[in-house]
Amino acid sequence: MINKIDAHQHFWRYDPIDYSWINEEMLNLKTDFLPDDLLPVLTANGVEGTVAVQALQDEKENEFLLELAENHPFILGVVGWIDLKSPNLAARLSNYDAFNKLKGFRHVLQDEEDSEYILNEAFQRGLSAMFDIGYSYDLLVLPHQLKGAIKTVSNFEKGSFILDHLAKPDIKTGQNEKWKDNIKALAEFPNVYCKLSGMITEAAWSHWEEKEFYPYMDTVMEAFGEDRVMFGSDWPVCKLAGSYEQVIGLVEGYFKGHSESTLQKIWYSNAVNFYRL
Repeated sequence: MINKIDAHQHFWRYDPIDYSWINEEMLNLKTDFLPDDLLPVLTANGVEGTVAVQALQDEKENEFLLELAENHPFILGVVGWIDLKSPNLAARLSNYDAFNKLKGFRHVLQDEEDSEYILNEAFQRGLSAMFDIGYSYDLLVLPHQLKGAIKTVSNFEKGSFILDHLAKPDIKTGQNEKWKDNIKALAEFPNVYCKLSGMITEAAWSHWEEKEFYPYMDTVMEAFGEDRVMFGSDWPVCKLAGSYEQVIGLVEGYFKGHSESTLQKIWYSNAVNFYRL
């Protein structure tokens, strides 16, 4: 039996103002999603633990997620949010010294109009301060933002980065040659990992097939290798296009026939190693 960790999922108590990114096309997300909703799904699919990732750019969500993690042992780690451009960042970071389950931070770069927002001088200083403490950083970018991500990674050889959702390639149209080239360039840096997450919501929500995703997974596996790739469900956002069972089945189908050692890395040990679980 292969151990499994879900390295990317979310919780929230829905509020239309806080979670304004949940639009009218996402009606089934306009509700609370909490540990008691997820645990039976994990158990049914043989997943023993998760990493809860921020979905709101507010430090109050860090407190919310860390409290959930304290009360629910299956939440093995938390990726929070902090204003990396803040002039008092050091003091803010010190507030989290006692929280062992806080593993890193993320900014919703995909929503920034400036494609090079990540290269802002203050943001780069914030990344440096965060890495000095030992936190990791989740890269949530779109394909046109990958060049900024590559430049950033080149600035922090000792920083730990992980790419969320394959940088959201345009699976609907399949026009992704630049994406493919940039994924390869990003993967040249050994301190960058990649999550097999968020794929089905980049395809046609109501009619996708598993084989659509295989070329993208091929690119990621060829670029990053089996030691730097891990599974993430993106629950509950995945519910826009499919069930948890379908998401996990997609990845299981792709890796069918691979060695037990490879499967153990993809499903478990890579997440443990990267997030220090």
